[in-house]
Amino acid sequence: MESSAEEYSAFEQKVSRTVYFHNLSPQVTESVIRTALDQFASVKNVKFIPNYIGPSNLPQCALVELDSAKKVKEIVSMVGQYSFMMSGMPRPVRAQPAVMEMFDDRPIKPNRKIKLRWLNPDEPDFEVAKQLKNLTRKHTAEIEFIRKLQLDEEEKLAKQQEDTLKVHYKKFKMIDGIMADKTAHRLARKYNLHVADE
Repeated sequence: MESSAEEYSAFEQKVSRTVYFHNLSPQVTESVIRTALDQFASVKNVKFIPNYIGPSNLPQCALVELDSAKKVKEIVSMVGQYSFMMSGMPRPVRAQPAVMEMFDDRPIKPNRKIKLRWLNPDEPDFEVAKQLKNLTRKHTAEIEFIRKLQLDEEEKLAKQQEDTLKVHYKKFKMIDGIMADKTAHRLARKYNLHVADE
């Protein structure tokens, strides 16, 4: 079904207001994204891109529609400079302006015609088609390699965050312990410092 020029123009406007986020944690939900971005822009819509071919623990991607195209540039710049905080943990999330091909519900461009036909081996375009086929196989192998690399990085990041969390927990436990057994108060009296009871 062919879309009207107005419908296609409205879709182009929507694309210009949308940010593509990738390398999001599998635990991230729509409310987490909204909470993280609401301080910078008004979030109109969040759509997660399903991963049909990889394991479920791979980082996920999302298309986030904002209120203006100007805000898209600001968010992309901000995410490029700082770690994206989610549930209190910084994460190397990447962002870029969305493009039309990222939307599975994109309308057909008005007046666009696609012609398909079989190619014989003696035709000049046959070699081009063969090269495209080989390129597709090469891209599949590269994607598989990148996916494995991504999983390794994900495991490394999870271990690093777990270690950091354990260190912080030990510090807070130690502080709580010296406050509970009044060690902090004895040291404060010795060095003439004031320690609040809370």
